[in-house]
Amino acid sequence: MKISLLCIGRTRDALLEQAIERYVRRVSHYIGFQIVALPDLKASSKLTEASQKEREGEQILSWLEPSDHVVLLDERGRELTSREFASEIDKFALRGLKRMVFVVGGPYGFSPQVYQRANSKLSLSRMTFSHEMVRLFFVEQVYRACTILRGEPYHHD
Repeated sequence: MKISLLCIGRTRDALLEQAIERYVRRVSHYIGFQIVALPDLKASSKLTEASQKEREGEQILSWLEPSDHVVLLDERGRELTSREFASEIDKFALRGLKRMVFVVGGPYGFSPQVYQRANSKLSLSRMTFSHEMVRLFFVEQVYRACTILRGEPYHHD
């Protein structure tokens, strides 16, 4: 199974990018993993919130494959412990799922079409974080899940 993190825009903060890359390298020892940054919309300040969500949604949907299991990183999603998250990844890997795609939306969230395509929603916290920080937190949690599944000492309850 491969895990993809699909995002709108690239990480601009160099320190965050370094930390993200460090965890991506660690994760790659356990499972196929990639971060895909879709381009920011041009002249987004001239778009309404609804128009921006729709155009970003079109980008997201065009990247997805029909067989993908799509999980939106959404504030209204289910909250899991790190062990529960690891168990979810393991469950889908055992089912023979080809690719899990976790999606970080734009600044206004997701279009109705993206919500319809999603298989589930996951919340990393009830707090709000920048989209760049979410990337770091998410890839660290994937790494943590991999070490939990292997029984390695990285995670402590």
